[in-house]
Amino acid sequence: MITRQDLKHLQSLTPVPALSILLPTHRTFPDNKQDPILVKNLVDQAKARLGEEFSVRELERLLERLDALVSEIDYPHTLDGLALYVSHDFAKLYYLPFSIPARVVIDQTFATRDLVYGMHRAQRYWVFLLSQASTRLLAGTGETLEEIHDKNFPMEMTEPGGTTALPFDSDSSYLDDRHRRFFQQVDSAFTENYYTEDKSLPLIVGGVVRQVSFFQEVSQHASAIAGTISSNFDKATVSELAPQTWEIVQTVRQSQQADALQALDDAISAQLVVSTIEEAWQMAQAGRGKLLLVEKNYHVPAILNESGKFELVEAVGGSDVMDDAVDEIIEAVLAMGGKVAIVDDGALADHRHIALTLRY
Repeated sequence: MITRQDLKHLQSLTPVPALSILLPTHRTFPDNKQDPILVKNLVDQAKARLGEEFSVRELERLLERLDALVSEIDYPHTLDGLALYVSHDFAKLYYLPFSIPARVVIDQTFATRDLVYGMHRAQRYWVFLLSQASTRLLAGTGETLEEIHDKNFPMEMTEPGGTTALPFDSDSSYLDDRHRRFFQQVDSAFTENYYTEDKSLPLIVGGVVRQVSFFQEVSQHASAIAGTISSNFDKATVSELAPQTWEIVQTVRQSQQADALQALDDAISAQLVVSTIEEAWQMAQAGRGKLLLVEKNYHVPAILNESGKFELVEAVGGSDVMDDAVDEIIEAVLAMGGKVAIVDDGALADHRHIALTLRY
């Protein structure tokens, strides 16, 4: 899945022009037959818009990178969305486990708002399936699960009670202790290699009840466990697991939105909130943004005038126009250590679709 590190890298780049091509894709035949057509149409649109702003010589390197990137798309193995980011010296594509609107964005920075939205809307999380035979780690994004296969996972218990026999005179307490130590190793590997990216991600733990209990005893992330599922998952497929984990994830997502709206109410009472896009931009740039709440389909183009303030415009187009000012605010808040909550349309009807709580 796309990581927070990927997102931060994209947001750190400031090429001009920065071309972003975003579109929904399809996982199965025959729906995925339309994906190459949509890509071609969006690429043609991008080239036409670029040609209006820049000379052929200025665009030569970028267009070469764009054509090469498009040729790399593996259409039979796409997910629910596709994002292509191209500049004169950068080209990268991402297969996304969530759908995004079809858009061409030409701006001073890459358009990452849809990725931020998708990562929030399609809640990211981890799933542990505990077993001394083969403890499995899965990365979740919404209803999509991807199993991790690397030097750490799946992880076998190679000590007595796992792949080797127990001592002749051992009892159940000895085996319980071996399991605790093994799950401590599992937890340490997870902490060192995966959990550094985003410590706010919830964790779902599956396994037989006794092993889940042992993991909860020894894990450094017990407070992050959002739910458990009880069974032997040694042979469970990803498709079999998805409905059980998704039920827990939906509860987490609803709770997070409720918490964000409560934080907004508290900030209103303390008079620490702004509710216009212009004020949100100014406070975000000043580093005062604590929590940004945005309705999921709120997009507005704007320009930044000579005094450093937003001026909203009616349509995208032109190198001076930010195709989506909301994207810029999201990036500014995250860059200054703030948080972002994407909420349902209509949830911020009293706040012009956007609200920023302030640190002071």
